[in-house]
Amino acid sequence: MRALLALPWFLFFLTILRLARKRPSLAELAPIPGPRISVIIPARNEAGTIATVVRSVLASGYADLELLVVDDRSTDGTADLVRQMAAADGRLRLLPGAELPAGWYGKPWACHQGAAAATGALLVFTDADTRHEPELLGRAVAALEQARADAVTVAPRQRCVTFWERVIMPQVWVLLGFRYHPDRVNHPRHARDVIANGQFVLFRREAYDAIGGHAAVRGEVAEDLALAQRLWRAGRPLHFAFADTLMETRMYTGLGHLVEGWSKNIYLGARRSYPDEPVRRALVPATLTAAMLFWLAPPAVVALVLGGLAPAALLLPAELATGASLTYWSLISAGMRIPAWYGLFYPVGALLTLGIILRSTRRGAGRVEWKGRTYGAAVNR
Repeated sequence: MRALLALPWFLFFLTILRLARKRPSLAELAPIPGPRISVIIPARNEAGTIATVVRSVLASGYADLELLVVDDRSTDGTADLVRQMAAADGRLRLLPGAELPAGWYGKPWACHQGAAAATGALLVFTDADTRHEPELLGRAVAALEQARADAVTVAPRQRCVTFWERVIMPQVWVLLGFRYHPDRVNHPRHARDVIANGQFVLFRREAYDAIGGHAAVRGEVAEDLALAQRLWRAGRPLHFAFADTLMETRMYTGLGHLVEGWSKNIYLGARRSYPDEPVRRALVPATLTAAMLFWLAPPAVVALVLGGLAPAALLLPAELATGASLTYWSLISAGMRIPAWYGLFYPVGALLTLGIILRSTRRGAGRVEWKGRTYGAAVNR
């Protein structure tokens, strides 16, 4: 009977089927032509990645395309690289970003400037750390038309290279996978059901303008989530699809980058995901903390029993739960194209993610740091 204490960790294997079901998928749609697309890339200190995304967008099979890179006051040569590439391809324009106004975060401000300069009937906002396959835009337009949507967003492949990426990113990605699945996002009943992924969002220009564009979410860290909620409130459909064979991104490049990035996003984004539910919003820190403690508990109990600090009767269920957890996270790793043996280090990932959650919660909206900028509660620097 003691073994039944491990049952909750075994029940999590039922979630694998949901997480592995990557439908709807852009790969199932044939690319179609459409009106002019303006692809907008906000870029601040992206010299290491900007050439890759620019070349991949310009290699698109979509015929009527312009690419606008908004240089958000970079200090690392990003603008020079884009300027050189623009000299060789007239579809590419470099937009020097204006000074950040009071009350704005940097990314919404850069996207706003790009949208103001765009000439397309369709707008795509994509990140500087992404890489696109040639058929991505055509297939996204096909999804827009087939779903009769006003916007399309996608889940690309998350490329994880370093040890830290490979143990932390699965933890966060599973949280997001539970919280938002296309089944829910594409059939929403509440504002909490929708999300957009700022790594790639395609808008009909008319819909973007109707909801106020990025000016309406100027003070939001999770501006993509806020835009999705504005679409829902306006009764404008959003379509979410997988695109892991058509696009990839590497969000963060090491431990420091991971800590900085998720500290900015995880607490404020999770709170923003419950815009009309103050109780759930208040419980966000406890919910996120409990999720990490759930995975840390089995190996912690094993260690305590072996150290003589917990009853020996707990050893068997703790060992079973630990084994189930190791297997579960190995399967998750393999599903993310990370070597499965990284699942053996899941306690390290869960512990570090817990630290990030606590750090993000402690800072809240009072101190947000990103790309060399520090934003206070007033979002004024």
